[in-house]
Amino acid sequence: MELSRLLTAVRRGRVLTVTGRFREPRSVLVREIGERLASNFFDGVAVVTMEHRFGVRDLTAALGCVPGMPFLPCGTSNAASWLAERDMLLVLDGSDHLAAETLAWLRDLLAMAPGLRILAAGRHPLAIARERVHRL
Repeated sequence: MELSRLLTAVRRGRVLTVTGRFREPRSVLVREIGERLASNFFDGVAVVTMEHRFGVRDLTAALGCVPGMPFLPCGTSNAASWLAERDMLLVLDGSDHLAAETLAWLRDLLAMAPGLRILAAGRHPLAIARERVHRL
């Protein structure tokens, strides 16, 4: 029942963050949601795992290394333009490690990328407009 509600929340919303004290349950849940929803997005699902501070360049570099992802151009402005044209789910596992400038970049990106959805797992919400939060 809970999983069904979360799948619907990702399909209908732009940003869903799964929070809780323990990393493993959060990670497992967002990865399962990503796997189940992969066919709902033309450009698929990109899972990025963060275990240290992640700046914008770190995030765009990690996206360029996701298996099965189409070519991602170098440079953050090119990456934003490229992502703005995608219909995809971006799974951010370990979102507590996102730097403040990366969160600002993601906010701007969401404003210009109508097909982009973000599913995050972290101890705290991302604090992005219209974000839905699910606490474990």
